[in-house]
Amino acid sequence: MRKVPKLRFKEFSDEWEEKRLGDLILLQRGSSPRPISKYLTNSSDGVNWIKIGDTNKENKYITSTSEKITKEGAKKSREVKKGEIILSNSMSYGRPFILKIDGYIHDGWFVIRKYEEHFNKEFLCQLLGSDFIQNQYKKLAAGGVVENISSELVNSVIIKVVSLKEQQKIANFLSSVDKKISLTEEKLKLFKKYKKGVMQKIFSQKLRFKDSEGNDYPEWEEKKLEEIIKMGKAGGTPKTSKKEFYENGNIKFLSISDMTSQGKYIYSTEKYITEEGLKNSSAWKVPINSLIYSMYASVGFVSINKIELTTSQAMFSIIPQDNVSLEYLYYFLSNLKNAINKFIEKGTQGNLSAESIKNFNIKLPILEEQQKISDFLLK
Repeated sequence: MRKVPKLRFKEFSDEWEEKRLGDLILLQRGSSPRPISKYLTNSSDGVNWIKIGDTNKENKYITSTSEKITKEGAKKSREVKKGEIILSNSMSYGRPFILKIDGYIHDGWFVIRKYEEHFNKEFLCQLLGSDFIQNQYKKLAAGGVVENISSELVNSVIIKVVSLKEQQKIANFLSSVDKKISLTEEKLKLFKKYKKGVMQKIFSQKLRFKDSEGNDYPEWEEKKLEEIIKMGKAGGTPKTSKKEFYENGNIKFLSISDMTSQGKYIYSTEKYITEEGLKNSSAWKVPINSLIYSMYASVGFVSINKIELTTSQAMFSIIPQDNVSLEYLYYFLSNLKNAINKFIEKGTQGNLSAESIKNFNIKLPILEEQQKISDFLLK
């Protein structure tokens, strides 16, 4: 069966052909000497022991390893060479990397060989890391849940084969896009670092704004959070054993992962609960444009919900008073993240309580200055 992709380079007219990946490559699994602790070494004659921890999600190359194994251990493992493609099959499954070093791989890796007749190396690496392949893993896996991938799963993937010349063109194009993305991300990191420094100056009042006539604003007040909010309350989780609390639910239910993946503004949730689940838990409907503050796991993470939703007990939702800018309070609480250790309850794994959050000290300028600060930080 032949399929023509929607986007093509003009100089190429050959159709792309669908084939099974396993018919075009040789996939070999790594192996581990056991117990591994017996073979780890700091000796200068040790060899590179390549692990998932040696990878960087922003870089497709592996350039060094944190551990080495003995030559005796290497005999019980699989050797890989500089320039080869390896593919993770557990943890961060299905991620391809190109080696910049020689070494040995454990059974959490595959090495891909004998592909040169059909694939450009850079193209194959881009292809293996694409959503097109990742989605096939999920479809092919039983139940659609993938914790690791087998050689059978990888070999069963259907890919579209194109000429080596067009692969080279595609690989060059995608590499140039990656470089631009990398530069943009680096600029974004520098901007975030600058913004963080400015926020610290603003909230320590080393940097102040003036009114429209050039006059100083009044001194800031310091109040407890509970004094400046209409409502502050944690959520709740309906019993997960009760299917009727979740199946066919239409009430959005926020999780910590929704917050960390979406950032400042929340527009959607992965999970839903039913009206029955809402009634039988301490969850409550948080109105649009409230502040959501994480108390467990990623402690101190702040978001603003742009949809009505409910949350688990891991989150504390805040509705500010009318004389408090939502954006100002968002930035103040975000800046407070590094100073919340004193509020964390002893005996817990870094958790906050609702009462401790209510006792946060908030430095509050008048509303007009709050809005000026918010407008400045929004830029």
